[in-house]
Amino acid sequence: NTVPLNVSNLPFRLQKLKEMFISKFGSAPKFYARAPGRVNLIGEHIDYCGYAVLPMAIEQDILIAVEPVQTQVVQLANTNSSYLDFSTSVNNIQINKTKPQWHNYFLCGLKGIQEHFGLNNPTGMNCLLDGTIPPSSGLSSSSALVCCAGLVTLRANGKTLSKVELAEICTKSERYIGTEGGGMDQSISFLAEEGTAKLIEFSPLRATDVRLPSGATFVIANSCVEMNKAATSHYNIRVMECRLATKLLSKSKGLDWKKMLRLHDVQMKLGVSLEEMLTIVEEVLHPEPYSTEEICKCLGISLEELCSQILSQNTQDVSTFKLYQRAKHVYSEAARVLEFKKICSEAPANALQLLGELMKQSHISCREMYECSCPELDRLVDICLQFGAIGSRLTGAGWGGCTVSMVPTDKLNTFLKNVKKAYYQMDGQRLAVENNSLFATKPGRGALVFVEA
Repeated sequence: NTVPLNVSNLPFRLQKLKEMFISKFGSAPKFYARAPGRVNLIGEHIDYCGYAVLPMAIEQDILIAVEPVQTQVVQLANTNSSYLDFSTSVNNIQINKTKPQWHNYFLCGLKGIQEHFGLNNPTGMNCLLDGTIPPSSGLSSSSALVCCAGLVTLRANGKTLSKVELAEICTKSERYIGTEGGGMDQSISFLAEEGTAKLIEFSPLRATDVRLPSGATFVIANSCVEMNKAATSHYNIRVMECRLATKLLSKSKGLDWKKMLRLHDVQMKLGVSLEEMLTIVEEVLHPEPYSTEEICKCLGISLEELCSQILSQNTQDVSTFKLYQRAKHVYSEAARVLEFKKICSEAPANALQLLGELMKQSHISCREMYECSCPELDRLVDICLQFGAIGSRLTGAGWGGCTVSMVPTDKLNTFLKNVKKAYYQMDGQRLAVENNSLFATKPGRGALVFVEA
């Protein structure tokens, strides 16, 4: 998707980026690429279990000005001076998993495209990046950067791919940094369309429009607690707990458990409903945490086999896993996503109330069953509900980051004023960032390339 822009009226932000690019690199960019952040309306931590999610792209994005160059060097600079410049040979991409810095996410997208096409002499590039997505806020700034870098590399090397192929490559390539993500962020970044949220389903990847009901606006509020997904083991432990729950449920039902990787696979193989899966979880798994010894005993394998065949590198030293709670969250959340879409399609008179209820249930499940909330997020959800939100929940991985609330449009201004007062103006640090921390958003468009016409 390439959009030609008339040079004489370049949008202000692009014009500014172009001027900064010229002063930095001494020549003008040849094209620009943009990839949006996203907010997930419902369906948290279930994409990597194989279940559909319901996000929308937001207006905040990553924008990169690019000039392909003859030398095989990539030079990266950022309009935000707290992100240091970086340069590397395109033939020797090293991604540091231990300390995920901004340029490593760019390198993920670059490497993904290079490997997909087997590029022997990839094009060097000068790139200047400008981002408006608050970092570590659960609005997918890192995935937007991976996607934008993938798009930039594709264009600079004169290659083409469909949006679905791009989303799948960028999902895989973000794993170079050690995050076992499921593909929602990359898919919505490429497949989003203005004015509509999307139901995103996996294997095969497909996106269906979900028209959100009129009369309500979605508002994002940042808890101002940063959570860096790649730098923490919480996220990867949850992925493993879901994988282990898959194995134990499969074994108890006489399925070939070694081949089963995701909770969705168990449901498909058994051919039962999500409600029936919840009953099976109650019958098979116990609420007390499972030790690695008990897991080995249930599966009839050694600890050595558990570590080498099932656990990821970064979960080898975890000694207990909560399987019942995680499986319960995933199957109930997957059902909430389908219900949310159904309500949007059928648009009953009380649609907003029904959707709000689902959002509230989702937050409770994230807090109690998945344990991915934090005191600040819980407090923010309570404040939003207190001041008129019909529904409110954490969005993104959790453990910090943002909430998303559905607010009646006619009460929006009062809502924003009250939440500002109650959450941001009580705290000096939050007050400093309140302008970028609380905003209404509409479903935005997906990633694209701009060229000057």
